[in-house]
Formats: sequence, structure tokens, C-alpha cells
Amino acid sequence: MDMKRALVSVSNKENIVPFVKELVQLGIEVISTGGTKKLLEENGVLVTGISEVTGFPEIMNGRVKTLHPSIHGGLLAVRQNEEHMKQLEENNIKPIDLVVVNLYPFKETISKEDVTFQEAIENIDIGGPAMLRASAKNHQDVVVIVDPSDYDVVLKELKEQNEVSSSVKKKLAAKVFRHTAAYDALIAEYLTNESGEEDPESVTVTFEKKQSLRYGENPHQKATFYQKPIRPKSSLTEAIQLHGKELSYNNIKDADAALQIVKEFKKPAAVAVKHMNPCGVGTGETLFEAYTRAYEADSTSIFGGIIALNREVDKETAEKMHEIFLEIIIAPSFTQEAIDILTSKKNLRLLTIDVNAPSRAEKQLTSVHGGLLVQDEDTFTFEDAQITIPTKREPTEKEWKDLKLAWTVVKHVKSNAIVLAKDEMTVGIGAGQMNRVGAAKIAIEQAGEKTSGSALASDAFFPMPDTVEAAAKAGVTAIIQPGGSIRDEESIKKADEYGIAMVFTGVRHFKH
Repeated sequence: MDMKRALVSVSNKENIVPFVKELVQLGIEVISTGGTKKLLEENGVLVTGISEVTGFPEIMNGRVKTLHPSIHGGLLAVRQNEEHMKQLEENNIKPIDLVVVNLYPFKETISKEDVTFQEAIENIDIGGPAMLRASAKNHQDVVVIVDPSDYDVVLKELKEQNEVSSSVKKKLAAKVFRHTAAYDALIAEYLTNESGEEDPESVTVTFEKKQSLRYGENPHQKATFYQKPIRPKSSLTEAIQLHGKELSYNNIKDADAALQIVKEFKKPAAVAVKHMNPCGVGTGETLFEAYTRAYEADSTSIFGGIIALNREVDKETAEKMHEIFLEIIIAPSFTQEAIDILTSKKNLRLLTIDVNAPSRAEKQLTSVHGGLLVQDEDTFTFEDAQITIPTKREPTEKEWKDLKLAWTVVKHVKSNAIVLAKDEMTVGIGAGQMNRVGAAKIAIEQAGEKTSGSALASDAFFPMPDTVEAAAKAGVTAIIQPGGSIRDEESIKKADEYGIAMVFTGVRHFKH
């Protein structure tokens, strides 16, 4: 390949000056536009302006400058096609052999809190994607670079082989189409949200690679961790790892589950998670109180678990956590004393996340074989509920506190789910059972003597009164559930029979 001309127009100007200087030293003519041209000239690089090539000025504040046959003809002409080359000569168009383009910073623009709609629109690149797509389509003849990290790869091949190999050109072209697809997906998402469209005829999502993982759910499965281009500070993707081994696929899923639960609480809270389900949740006036309650909720299952906390970890809490084997501890911060204590365990992962940062609801995406399910995030809280009390007895003040805790936690437990809570902690959790009374029996068995005087939350209504009866016989004194069964009266009657206070919320919290 005899490379003669390059077109350079970049928003991300990282390393562009030294790269173009190398191109010039290789005898390659450089065409450039706007800010890129100015930067290169300021650094002593002789370049040709786009207007000199097209014979037409940049117009409409730069909206139209590269959309011209003199540019796109030079990009799209197939060198082995005699008719293409003849038409270039007839129209006095020279081929362009290398394109270095990256796009207007749309993501960075809409990430700003005070961005206006018009500002976002003006940062939608038109000419850039057109040049990239044209070059990538014709990649057998045109080398196209969208990522500064590829400058060295191209220079190395040009210097050693006087051409860029077909395999590299193909990889660069594929990266271009991934890049433009992601760019367009972000624009589509922004405009869809701005227009209020809730159920579009198609959905295109984009994620950026965060890290390769050692393996997936099991060692024989490959896995990669991706993140959204724009994400809240309270997201696991924003975690800073202070210590410990690299996170695994299962670590990430469990850590996210713990994080979503602890974010529900305003007062000091601690959440222990195993296999995507909470095994212990505690609150208190201090973090130490909260963690102690989460530990005592299920001191067996918490072993090897993931802990999420919503306050800075102090020395006292760190010493308590240090007593057992834990996989991960997530918190907004750690005191230096806490770090010194916890880092004595080589493999314990310590993550800091702005747990209490504001976070808006987003669509949840779940893959199915050959398809995708999209739904709103379940952000319904106790404060949103339209509470009714169908039983003769209303909850006491203490029971209300226990009911709220149980109701907050049950939303995050796999269905069918039953949660027992008492004195600012969960005491029994029944998760993922095929029938509701089975989940209740597991929670009651786990709670043991602590069942007496506890409150029970169910993620869905009772289709029959057997769960109420099992709970009553074990000593449960208050129940919160959605209601709505055609047999509600049977459950209400059973609750009244045992003097249980029952609360209806009107909202189901299935989690499959």
C-alpha cells in the first residue's frame, strides 16, 4: 500500500500532534479541519485545509465542511475498480488513504448537570460518523483510526512494512462501527427520554468495557464486566477497590445486590448477602450496632458473604468484621484504623462507593435466550404505599418499625419471599421457594425463638390462610403483604383469630 494522504479531524486530541508529525516524516500529506488544523499548525505541522480540497468554505458554523464528493469520493473509491479510479480522475479527486477521526463529545456534553437541549443537539456529530463509516466500509483501501490507542499500532506497521496489514485494517474498521453504533445508541437514548417515549419500537443500548473477568458464573464460562457510558456515583461500576483480590463475576452480582438493599436506608445500616439474597440486615444508631445486628441475624450464612454499609467503617466495626471470613466489604469510606485492621486479610476486598449519592431510576434489562426483557426499576417504598388495615387490631408502634424493615428487605429477596424482622434486624428469611408457606417455614425455622413477637413481610399476597396460621403459631404478631387475593378474607379471619395485626400495601414485590 502506497499511503499518500491522510485526513485528520479529532475532538479528542490526545497524542495527535506527535502522531501526525510521524506521518509527515513518512511523506504523507495531511488534510485537516478547524481546531485540529489550528493545533497542528501551532506545533509546526504543515497541513492542508479541508476547504482547499473541496473548493468550498465551511458553512453553518462548521455543520457542513466534510460532506463533499472531494472527500467521500476519496474515501469510498475502490482502488481495484477501474471505473471508480477513472471517475476520481475525471472529477479531479484524490484518494484518501488514512482517516483519523473521533467525534463531538456528546456523552461529555449530556453528562453536565446544566446542559440544555440545544447544547446537546449541537454536539451531535454528522460529518465525523459519515467519514468513519465510509472509510470503514472501504477498509481494504483506507486505514481508519477512531481510538488514539491505535496510533502506535498503525505507525509500527507503516514503518516496518510500508503498509497496514489486512487483519489490522479489519479490526480497526470493526472498532469504528462499534464506536459509531455506541455513539448513535447514546443519542437515541437521550432523545427517546427527552421525547417521553416509554415503549419504543426498538431499543439500542450501549455499554463500555470496564474489565475482563477471570471467568463467569462457573470456571468454564467466559465473562466481561461492562458499564453504562453515563452512570450514577452510587453504582458498583464507580467503586474504588482499596484492597484484595480482583472481583469475580459472582462477586459483582452479589455486591450489586447488597448495594441496592443498603441504599434503601437512611439511618446506619448493614446488609449481608449470599448468592444474591440478603442473609442478614440490621439498622442502629451506630454502624457497629447495625453490623452486629446483621451478623446476629444469621451468623452462619454471613460467613463468606458480601457486606454493604452506608456509613464510614470505624475501628470498632472493623474489628467485629475481622472476626469472620468475608469476601467483600462495601462502604462510603474507611478510617485509616479500619483499613489497617481489615487489610491484614490478604484476599478481603475493600470497596468504597458513594452509597448515599442520589440515583435516579433506570430501566432494568434482563436477557432471555434470543431476546431481552425491559422493565422499570422497582422503586416503590413503604412511603409510597396506600396502607390499609383489614384486621381488627392495628400494629403497635414497635410492630410498625419491624413491619417497615421487613417490607424494605422483602423487595430484594428472590420470590417466593418471606422476611421476619424484630428489633431493627431481620431474624428469618425464606427465599426462592415454589410455594409461599414453604418460604414462611424456612424463615420461621431460621428465626427460632426470635420468631416470637416478630413482624412478617410477604412479597406477594396469600392465596390461602396457611401462611398466616404457620406464622401465628410460631409467635408472629404482625404481617404486611400486598393483599388482593380472592381469598383475602380467609387470611384476615385467620389473623383476627390469633390477634395478628395485618397491613395491606396494595403492591407486590416479586423478584425472579
